[in-house]
Formats: sequence, C-alpha cells, structure tokens
Amino acid sequence: MLCRFLASTALCAGLALGAPVRAQDAASADTVVATVGETEITLGHMLVLRSGLPEEYDQVPDDALFAAVLDQLVRQTLLMQAQDGPLSRDARLRLENERRAVRAAEVTRQVLDASITDEAVRALYDARYAEADSGTEYRAAHILVETEDAAQAIIDEIEGGANFAALAQERSIGPSGPSGGDLGWFGEGVMVPEFFDAVAALGEGGISAPLKTQFGWHVIELREIRVKERPPLGDVRGQLVSELRQQAFDDHVADLERETAVSREGSADVDAALINRFDLLEN
Repeated sequence: MLCRFLASTALCAGLALGAPVRAQDAASADTVVATVGETEITLGHMLVLRSGLPEEYDQVPDDALFAAVLDQLVRQTLLMQAQDGPLSRDARLRLENERRAVRAAEVTRQVLDASITDEAVRALYDARYAEADSGTEYRAAHILVETEDAAQAIIDEIEGGANFAALAQERSIGPSGPSGGDLGWFGEGVMVPEFFDAVAALGEGGISAPLKTQFGWHVIELREIRVKERPPLGDVRGQLVSELRQQAFDDHVADLERETAVSREGSADVDAALINRFDLLEN
C-alpha cells in the first residue's frame, strides 16, 4: 500500500529490504552519511526528503525508513552524476521554478516567524472586540409568503395552536422553509432593516404581525435573544497572531513590489489557452 506514495521504485525496494538498527550516536544535520563519488549526502539531506513524505510513512519502522531514504538519495545522486548533457527545456524550467519556490518559502518563513508583540495582539483584540459586550443577537425563524392575506392566515393558524416550523415547511417560499424557517443567530446589519427592527421589537417566543419587505410578506417568530460576549484573549490569540502574520506578509510583498519594477504587459499578448499547451515544453 505504501508503495503507491513512493517517489520511485528504488525507495519502495529500500523499504522492503530494511536495515540493521543504528545506535543513537551524536549527529547533526551536517553529519555525512554517504558519499557518491565526490558528492556528500548528509543527515540533513535525508531529513528534508523524509519531511516531504506522506503521513503513511509515520508507521514505517525507523531502520527501514532510514535505509530507504538513504538508498533513494544515493540512486538520485548516481543518476544526477550520469547526466552530462544539457538539461531539457522542461527540466531546466522545473529547476528554476523549484529554486524560486524554495527561496520564496524561506523569505516567507522569516516574515511569518517575525516576533509578534503582546502589544500588537492586544491592540488588534481591542479593535476587533471593542463593542462585543454591547451587541445583541437574535435567533429567529420566518415564513415567507406572497401576500398579506396569506401571512395573516398563517398567524391565525399559529394562534389556534398550529406548529410554526411545520407551517414553514409547508407554506414558506423562502430557502429556510425546509428547515422550519430557522434563520440562526444574527445581529444588526445582517438582515434588511425593516426585518431586523421587527425582530428586535419582539419578546422571546413572540410572533410578528405580517411584515412586508422586498422579498415578500413575512411572519416572524423570535426564538431566543442573547448578548454577544467578548471572548477571552486566550481563546482568540492564535487567530489574532495568524492575522497579524498574514498582514505582515502582505505588507512585505507590497513593499517589495513598490520597490521593484514589475511589469505583466507581456502576458497581454499571450492567449490564455496556452496555459494547457504542455507540448510547448518539448525540445
């Protein structure tokens, strides 16, 4: 099963063969584990290859995985050394893209790992949740019909003991009808103003008079009211840090683009359909 994910049949073969267990000698990423001609293969090279393997490899015994990864690197090095002619256009462009991606990823890591101060986190927290304690949210349901008479008839049935959710499923022409008219929780600014005002004027369990909006005629049931609570800083700190890092990254890229001459004019003359013409890579 694991062989489906292997980088090559060589790595698959290495897993099957296994290797003796190694002692935990002192080693570092610079420790040379093999040489192929004049080329050294280090433990760091092995770790980088290992880090890119799927999670399925977590179940492979260390000795077998060590042998397989090392064997893969040795074989790759042998094949690399045997390549003495010019690279194909496809290979050269892949190599350029890979070098670009690795270097870009390194800068991205440096930017995202930049220290985020407690003051910056607190400032974003205060700005994001400054009014959280004063907000009120409502959980309501509605039945949407085409006429005022139809809305009033529904109210009469509810007052006579009919179930609101069942009527919504049967009569509502709105998208919430199949779920009993339930609209979930919402605060001011989410619904059209006249709808929200009608909800806010009700008490819990209250049923509105027929209400007309641009969508039709509504019968509204207010089910619950709650005050939005300001979340503890600890509960949202991770999210805030992620936002600050993303903003730092966006700002960094924007600064680089302002400082560098970037032109995409050449792309205007290229047919977008060519993005799928892989035959253009052939020599």
